[in-house]
This record gives sequence, C-alpha cells and structure tokens, in this order.
Amino acid sequence: QVQLVESGGGLVQPGGSLRLSCAASRSIFSTSAMGWYRQAPGKQRELVAQITSGGNTNYGDSVKGRFTISRDNAKNTVYLQMNTLKPEDTAVYYCNAWRAYFWNYWGQGTQVTVSS
Repeated sequence: QVQLVESGGGLVQPGGSLRLSCAASRSIFSTSAMGWYRQAPGKQRELVAQITSGGNTNYGDSVKGRFTISRDNAKNTVYLQMNTLKPEDTAVYYCNAWRAYFWNYWGQGTQVTVSS
C-alpha cells in the first residue's frame, strides 16, 4: 500500500508558525501533484495548497499570503510552511498525491491546533 508519511503537526499559539512535511515514494512523488487539504470539525474538507510536478502552486483563499507550499524532488517531500496561524486554521491536515487517471492517495492526517 502507498503511504504518505506526514510530520510537523502539533499545538501552536496564535501568530505562530509550523511546517508540515509529507514524503512519498519516488515513483509516486515525481509524477504527482502534491497538496495539502484540511478538515475542521463540522466543516467540509478544503484545499489548503497544491503544487504540481512542474512547480505551479494554488492556494485556498483563507491561507493566501500566510502559507507556502514547496517540494523537494530530491527528498520526495512536500512542505507546507504555515505562518501567522489563526485559531480557525485548527484542523486535521491531509497530504495528497494526485495524478489524473492514475491515482489519488491520501495521508493519514495530522492534527494542527492553534490555541492560546
């Protein structure tokens, strides 16, 4: 089974920062768009950020200007740098690896809690 290995979640204070990481196998990572999605209690899952294999990025409106997605192809790892965190950023964050017509894989999710 394909596993997306996530790390970096945790508890931070409002205004703080976290960096999430997600690693995949080389064969998956090199041909996938990688993304981060999140789901807060009582809300639908939403796009946080996505980066294509070519390096193009997309962000959800609520995180633009605060979050940055990047990928390190040598490490087969995608990162999500989260700055100026707000309580409303609290959610389970899921790593995603997507290749049209081939696969759509998800990580187990990592909890991010922003609270004082």
